Amino acid sequence: MVDSTVVAAASYPTVPLTPMTVPAHEAEARSKAFHDVMAQRRTVRDYDTRPIPEGVIEWAVRTASTAPSGAHVQPWRFVVITDPGRKRLLREAAEAEEREFYGHRASEEWLTALAPIGTDWHKPFLEDAPAVIVVFEVHKGPGSPRPYYTKESVGIAVGLLLSSLHQAGLATLTHTPSPMRFLNEVCERPSEERAAYVIPVGYPAEGARVPDLRRKDLDEVMVRL
Repeated sequence: MVDSTVVAAASYPTVPLTPMTVPAHEAEARSKAFHDVMAQRRTVRDYDTRPIPEGVIEWAVRTASTAPSGAHVQPWRFVVITDPGRKRLLREAAEAEEREFYGHRASEEWLTALAPIGTDWHKPFLEDAPAVIVVFEVHKGPGSPRPYYTKESVGIAVGLLLSSLHQAGLATLTHTPSPMRFLNEVCERPSEERAAYVIPVGYPAEGARVPDLRRKDLDEVMVRL
């Protein structure tokens, strides 16, 4: 009897795997080195006006697009905004939603949780940062197939995007205004695309400060069984 799984797999083209080979004795050191770089990553709200070096964002988006995705549909769109007028429109629209959030929508518990970070409805970073990347989930539409595990897929891609930008010496912030439908108009995207993240990108302003926060220890986030 022929295994139907083998037959199904054989009907799709494959290529030889070219694995990244790391000597066992170097594995932990490489892992620690990557951690030490990423441990310096912080969410930044104050940006310098210095331009971003040519090609950096493009390579970061290419890196993000190496992320695994449900059924390999790759359900993401990265809209890079650098035009000052467009960034101003984005800021105005986002601040209108944020005023509603902080003034009416957010619960007291939520506002209390945000208090140590010092955020409010003012979002100058959307205009000050030299670039803003708006990440959209791409759902089923005239030119796009139905995606699977969309939020999970896009979330992994954004993690790679942030890591790549940090490796290049750039600062970022993950802004998630709610609701986000206004971003389709600002970014001129079709209805089947749904905004998920707004990410300012640039160099930190001179003298920029960040909240004094502590990351959880390993034994608080990892369990061995």
